[in-house]
Amino acid sequence: MSSVAVLIDHDRGIPSGGALEALTAARTLAAGLGAAVDAVVLGDSELFDTHGASLVAACASHGAAVVHRGRHALLADYGPDAWGAALASFVAGAQPAAVVAAGTDRGAEAMAQLAARTDLPLVANCVSVSPANDPWEITRIQWGGSLLEDVTLSSSLPLLTIAQHSVEAEPCEGGPIETVVADFAPDLGPEVERTLVRDRVTLTEGVTLSTSPVVVSGGRGVGSAEGFATLEELAELLGGRVGCSRAVTNNGWRSHADQVGQTGTRIAPEIYIACGISGAIQHWVGAMGSKNILAINIDPEANMVAKAGYAVIADLHEVVPAISDEIRRRRDRPSS
Repeated sequence: MSSVAVLIDHDRGIPSGGALEALTAARTLAAGLGAAVDAVVLGDSELFDTHGASLVAACASHGAAVVHRGRHALLADYGPDAWGAALASFVAGAQPAAVVAAGTDRGAEAMAQLAARTDLPLVANCVSVSPANDPWEITRIQWGGSLLEDVTLSSSLPLLTIAQHSVEAEPCEGGPIETVVADFAPDLGPEVERTLVRDRVTLTEGVTLSTSPVVVSGGRGVGSAEGFATLEELAELLGGRVGCSRAVTNNGWRSHADQVGQTGTRIAPEIYIACGISGAIQHWVGAMGSKNILAINIDPEANMVAKAGYAVIADLHEVVPAISDEIRRRRDRPSS
């Protein structure tokens, strides 16, 4: 039976949320092709000894019938050349019906390497794929999310990346399926060592801006670096993180690491509280995956207000402290 192979983007054995989204999307694609879903996981023996069982369990719970484990000493950590070469080696042997990956930095990089090595076209940031006809009909995100483009793909091996947050990662109904584990030894030359991760510096511990369920973000309307103190207070009360717009980083009020947007971090929190942010398209690209948006702004015509599900048209310097005070009041209220 033919299969749709999904590259599992992982960080030292921990699969990304995007990888599970890609597996979910691949189930729909595979059903249209009458194919199975296979997972491809790359690593060395130490990684599989430590994380192999959990990786297989995650793949099985999201529909992978076979988990192909590419073992090689040069796959001890991430490297785009090594991952691309390993994928090309897998494709040559397994001959899947299609190869899919998440539209994460690693997924996109590895798939671009695969496309170059196989001389095949890659369609990036797909939000829907219809394989019923030849050529395939695909809709993908362009211009940082401001445009949906309809394209057709005719290829001996379709290569796709799935746009982040375009699919909700969902386990299979009825629980994990029975999964087979198959190891393969990719043919990797010494040239792939050009781009291997050699060392790491931890920038953030715990919940990050991209994974936080609550993000409290500030824009030019905050007025100064000191003005972010009330946003920090609210984020701490809600167990969230503080973000900002590009105008804030341009003014030197916050680090670029806090920037939400096309050239910053893309987020998908349960709630995004946008304070004094106009909502330019570049910022909206990074925030559009939010489940709920509360905009606090003095301008009722601001783009962020128009796109938000909830809005408070008032001065953020009055509203944000009032929200924090109410949260504390409710927490301190004795239970009856």
